[in-house]
Amino acid sequence: MRKFFTLASLLIVLAVPALAQELNNFNFGGRRQIVSPEINGEKVTFRLNANYATIVNLVGSWMENPYGEGIPMTKGQNGVWEITVDTPSPEIYTYNFVVDGVSVNDPQNYMVQRDGTRYLNMLLVPGERSENYFEANQRGTVTYRWYDSKILGINRRVTVYTPYGYETSGKKYPVLYLLHGAGGDEEAWTSMGRTAQILDNLIEKGLAQPMIVVMPNGNPGQQAAQPLGLPEKQIDRRDPAMADAYVKSLCTEIVPFIEKNFRVIAKPESRAIAGLSMGGGHTITATNLYPAMFDWICPLSAAGSSTPEQITALKKAGVKLYFLACGTSDFLWEQSVTLDQTMTDCGLEHTFFKSDGGHVWSNWRLYLNTFAQLLFK
Repeated sequence: MRKFFTLASLLIVLAVPALAQELNNFNFGGRRQIVSPEINGEKVTFRLNANYATIVNLVGSWMENPYGEGIPMTKGQNGVWEITVDTPSPEIYTYNFVVDGVSVNDPQNYMVQRDGTRYLNMLLVPGERSENYFEANQRGTVTYRWYDSKILGINRRVTVYTPYGYETSGKKYPVLYLLHGAGGDEEAWTSMGRTAQILDNLIEKGLAQPMIVVMPNGNPGQQAAQPLGLPEKQIDRRDPAMADAYVKSLCTEIVPFIEKNFRVIAKPESRAIAGLSMGGGHTITATNLYPAMFDWICPLSAAGSSTPEQITALKKAGVKLYFLACGTSDFLWEQSVTLDQTMTDCGLEHTFFKSDGGHVWSNWRLYLNTFAQLLFK
């Protein structure tokens, strides 16, 4: 026993300097840890410790040219580069540093989001527009579930949000099927879209009905998001047997899987479907193929269209809400205008929500924050 305590004491003695070294590295050689980004009212300051660098620029999504070279930072004491700019309007933005021509994330900012294979720092500016993007007091749960797809021939992952209290309430809930765009996956809406935070806040404030949100992977050859490193299946989209394969899997495999494994109200009036860009096209295709399946339909910046016959079928099915949304400078704006006109001509009551801006997440978060308050009421 004495030998055990002696060994344990020795390990602790050795571990403390090691831990101190880790903290020492994190604090840049014992100097005061820098803060970045630092919002101070109408100004925000970014800092990077890079004594070795010769040129450091800041690139941000709020800039006029977010894909350009950015704006130069100034090297100060102890090799810390710094720049102070006007604080953008309340929203979530992404940014990075360009150090001697190489893109670098901000090591002081723990807030990141993943966009496909890119990891980007987040600048979350508080205000009315972004108030529901912060953590609520009562938080739901985000989990991952796997299901077998016979249609696609692979085992696939889906992200599921359940509202605060789901585990103990014993209640059944309505379901929103929320679809991502091209380049995204089953984590896009939780990472970039802030789905859990938006729903948590809306439900806590009594502005939205408690609901389950299901976020599938819309890439038919993927088992799951790329960071898992799983092999992808090659899908021949020209094969007639694979026409609309993902959408058919969504409606005939994912929906039944959710209704079997979660406490849901398995009726059209308790099912909603929404999606952005490619996911908006999937939303339109799903409701064209299965017009009586979803009573709440929300295509956002959608890459898709419906014929008058398909719109008439939706009208006959008794759709409760058709929420069409798009930015006026979005490259898919004209498609939304055409769909809006088709629904008007067919006499389908609907909402055409127009916003400034283009094909960007700031719009899609706004749309979710808006239409989620209308569902299941």
